[in-house]
Amino acid sequence: MNSVQLIGNLATDVELREVAEEKKVASFLLAIDRGSKDGGADFVWISAWDRQAELCAQYLVKGGRVAVDGRLKSRTWEQDGKRRDAVEVVARRVEFLTAPAREDGAEVIPFEAATA
Repeated sequence: MNSVQLIGNLATDVELREVAEEKKVASFLLAIDRGSKDGGADFVWISAWDRQAELCAQYLVKGGRVAVDGRLKSRTWEQDGKRRDAVEVVARRVEFLTAPAREDGAEVIPFEAATA
């Protein structure tokens, strides 16, 4: 079984990219509080696809709180002659938990982004 559920705050704004014709992906870094008295957080990259990616890019801003249900995905690439590895969460569902104010002053109403 490959399933993960996380709740945290966006540590970055959402980056929306088009990776193929009519195929979009949104990426953001999620900060997850460790819950210990020492404090600290763990940081996990999240990717959302298609319509869900568009909704994340439209409504989420850095600092916003979200719940993510998804699966772990590992990937490997070469950069500057060195092998790089990363693990990210591919979101099946992203639920917006807060409504942070956007830069234009408008408040974003929280809602659940439908799975594409």
